[in-house]
Amino acid sequence: MGEIQTLTIDGKGYVLLSEEDYRDLVDLSEARAAKARIDAGEETWPEDVVKALISGEDPVRVFRKHRGISVKELAEKAGLSQPYLSEIETGKKEGSLDALKAIARILDVDLDDLV
Repeated sequence: MGEIQTLTIDGKGYVLLSEEDYRDLVDLSEARAAKARIDAGEETWPEDVVKALISGEDPVRVFRKHRGISVKELAEKAGLSQPYLSEIETGKKEGSLDALKAIARILDVDLDDLV
């Protein structure tokens, strides 16, 4: 960390530091917050899952593959037909709220992660 200066204005103490040092502090703070969420049990996603979602791949398919579940297995566990699930994954159908809730439950993700 570079030089830190202190200032007093109207009886209040302030710290003056370089923009680079400030960004380092912000990054450290964000890293600590992320670690706290992970330590509390929040699930994180591997880079390939994040990249797939960012690139616009269907989230049901992305999370299904991440969990290592086949279309047939997910359809059976969610009480859906395999063709219907395939249509959801390919974007031909949006999927009903009940279907998406069942899929989210089986994949152990939040409903928000799928829509």
